[in-house]
Amino acid sequence: MILLEGPYVSDFLKQTIKNYRIPVVYTSFSAKILDEKEHQLISTADAVKRVERNPEQLIYTNSENSIHWVEQNLPFSGFPEKINMFKNKVRFRKLLRDKYPEYFFKGIPFHELSTTDVSGFTFPFIIKPAVGFFSMGVYKVDKPEEWPDIVARITEEVAKVQNLYPKEVFDSTEFIAEECIDGTEYAIDCYYNADGKPVILNIMKHLFSSDKDMSDRVYITSKEIILSNLDSMGDFLKEMGVSAGVKNFAAHVEVRINDDGHIVPIEVNPMRFGGWCTTPDLAWYAHGFNIYEYFLSQKEPDWNQLLANKDGQVFSVVVLDNSTGREGKQIPEFDYDRLMRNFEKPLELRKVDYRSYPLFGFVFAQTRSDQMDELTRILKSDLSEYILN
Repeated sequence: MILLEGPYVSDFLKQTIKNYRIPVVYTSFSAKILDEKEHQLISTADAVKRVERNPEQLIYTNSENSIHWVEQNLPFSGFPEKINMFKNKVRFRKLLRDKYPEYFFKGIPFHELSTTDVSGFTFPFIIKPAVGFFSMGVYKVDKPEEWPDIVARITEEVAKVQNLYPKEVFDSTEFIAEECIDGTEYAIDCYYNADGKPVILNIMKHLFSSDKDMSDRVYITSKEIILSNLDSMGDFLKEMGVSAGVKNFAAHVEVRINDDGHIVPIEVNPMRFGGWCTTPDLAWYAHGFNIYEYFLSQKEPDWNQLLANKDGQVFSVVVLDNSTGREGKQIPEFDYDRLMRNFEKPLELRKVDYRSYPLFGFVFAQTRSDQMDELTRILKSDLSEYILN
C-alpha cells in the first residue's frame, strides 16, 4: 500500500504503481495525479481496515507530508510511534545514547536560540531543526563568535520555508545542536523485513564542496560504493533496528563513517526512501531494479549480479537547490539547456517550479569514474551562471 502526497511524484513511481497494481490511498492529492481507471485507489476506511486485519501491512509513502494522515488514521498501529522516534532528532539521539554515550547534543527551543550561550558547547557543532527536511535551517558552527550571525540566518530562512511543509515534516519550534561528525557521509535506502532484518536497496555517497557545505547538492552511487560498505552498513542497520524495534518498515538513513571505520548515524527518515523521488529512482538508473517494488514484495537485491558490469561507472542525482542568493520569484528564467550541456551523459532532467520551491529541479547523470570534474563543477556552483535576465 502506498500513500502519496505532494510536493512531487515522479513518472517512474506512477508507472510502478500502475504496473504492479499497488493500492494507493485515495486523497485529494492522489486523485488529482492518478487516473482511477488505471490505478487502484482505495478509501481511507479500506486502508485502515487493511492495517487492522494485518498489523504487518507494508506501507510506503513518497513524502513526509503523509505523516499527518498516518497519525490521524492509524493511531492504533505502531507507525506513529516509530515515525516520532525517528523524525524527532532529539528523541532519536536519546534512543541511541547508550551506544554513543560521549556524543554531544542539546535541544533548544527556536525562541531561545538568540539568548543561548553556546560557549560551553563542543565545537564545531551542527544546528538544525529537531524535525526538519532537505537541509533547511542546517548550519555548521565553528566558534562562538559565529553564533549570532547564524541565528539571524536561521531566522530568515525559517520565515521563508516554514509554510512549505506541514509541521510533521518541518517544525521550527525546536532545534538541536549536536556534535559535528567527522568522516564521509552516506545515505542508505533500506527496509526492515518481517523478521527485523535490514535489506539494503541503495547506498549513496554524499558529496560536499567544503566542510561548511550543508547542502544536498550531489549524491553518487557506484559498484565500489555499494560493495565496500554493504557488510558494515548491514551490521549497523541491524543494531539500530534492534534498538528501535522496527519490522516491515522502509527508511532513508543518513550516516557518517570516520577514518577508523566507525559508523555514526545522522538521522533516519521513516516510511520512505529519499525525498522528491530522488534516490529511489536513482537506483533504477544505477542498478537496474525497482526499489519500490522490492520493498513492497520483500525482495532482496543480488548485488553481485546487479553490479557485475558496472566497473568505472558513477551514477548521480544532482539537487539544483537555489543557492543564487535571489528568491525564485525574482528569477525570470533558468537556462536548463545550458546546464544539461555540462554533463557528458545526462539521464533525466526534472524541472521544479522554482518560484514555489527553493530549487530548480533535479538531474540524474552517469559519469565515468575518471571524469568526475563535471560533478565537482556543479557541486561548487551557486547556479547564478544559469539565470537568464
